[in-house]
Amino acid sequence: MKNTTNYIKTASHEAAQGSFDTCLLLYSGGLDTSTMLKWIQDEYQCEVIALTIDLGQTADDLEAIKQKALDLGAKDAIVYDAQEEFADVLLSEAIKANADYQGGYALSTPLGRVMIAKVAVKIAEQNNCTVIAHGCTGKGNDQVRFEGYITTLNPALKTIAPVREWSMGRDEQIAFCAEHGIPVKQSNDKPYSYDENMWGNTGEGGEIENPELKPQFENILQWCQTPEKAPDAAEYLEIGFKKGVPVSINGKSDKLMNIIAECNQIGSKHGIGIFPLIEDRFVGLKVRGVYENPGATILIKAHQNLEQLVSTREENELKRFIDTKWAYLCYAAKWYDPVMYHIHAFQDSMNQKVSGTVKVKCYKGNITVTSLSSPHSLFDENLATFNKSADFNQNASAGFIELWNLPQKTAHSMFDWESLTNHSL
Repeated sequence: MKNTTNYIKTASHEAAQGSFDTCLLLYSGGLDTSTMLKWIQDEYQCEVIALTIDLGQTADDLEAIKQKALDLGAKDAIVYDAQEEFADVLLSEAIKANADYQGGYALSTPLGRVMIAKVAVKIAEQNNCTVIAHGCTGKGNDQVRFEGYITTLNPALKTIAPVREWSMGRDEQIAFCAEHGIPVKQSNDKPYSYDENMWGNTGEGGEIENPELKPQFENILQWCQTPEKAPDAAEYLEIGFKKGVPVSINGKSDKLMNIIAECNQIGSKHGIGIFPLIEDRFVGLKVRGVYENPGATILIKAHQNLEQLVSTREENELKRFIDTKWAYLCYAAKWYDPVMYHIHAFQDSMNQKVSGTVKVKCYKGNITVTSLSSPHSLFDENLATFNKSADFNQNASAGFIELWNLPQKTAHSMFDWESLTNHSL
């Protein structure tokens, strides 16, 4: 199938036909990348090396994906295990930053793109590939993430984005795969596409795209029970933290990747972390996705509460502002912008004292922090108690009230604000 979209390559990092003989394809085994593995060979007359990166996804059989790539004509198919690095380097920062974009999205895909791009550059260099292909559309965020990160890490590398070039929509791709004997999960009856790693699973396509339509969760969800089908009995977890990073679950020390996996398993069972979300893409579109991030939801909730316990009000207020900025920069393909290094330095400083244990309750789609403790807790029972306490000088309260109220009392006496605003109380 020839290019009929009149797509014109204008960016200096876009590779031209005939300029390379081997391409590294970021290969998930799904509809887009399976279509393009065949399409690149025909359209660019080049060999393809398929790269599949293990970020802890559970729905995929990575060995089967590798074999599928070879069956479709790949020169080589590489499966790279990046799970531990992904958890320790990237997801630890996400937890310290209470990762949340626009109300429930724990940023699994943007974080995954950082890791994928880093590995892709490494593998391309090892295999003398000068071109990396990805399966992103011209409407999405991931094209910006992949091409931006790849060319940041190695400005000599070029990219191609076949979905931007060809004339196929989702229906045409399904037909193309049927015509060429390429097995894919998607069908016109169930047209959802997914992006999954250990931090979450994103569902798009079908009725998900239209906010006027109700998502059919029984067809969409791959990880989670719906809250209605979750167990009737609550389950409790105790998460241990050291300097903002989870280090144990229910008293057992473990690697972060394993703690995330266990929280995913428990959270999924109880319908935790399901978010249908209207999101602002940074290319200017509003879209809807269905996000499943049960483990992330548990760990972030626990971390956020522990952080609040050990930090002052001023620290917590500034932290919320910085967290929001971090989430947007992560979402908007700015991981390597210098400001992120400064933010991470702040996050690390804030989390020096975020150590302790948090007990959470999982029940019917809800997570509740029931208790928490820390050697750095700012809670002082002798000061906070409503019982008699010699540690709190109540004689100082009246003077504090007089000084605290002085600006308000003075302003109120000088001007009739109620008549001006018509808000008489």
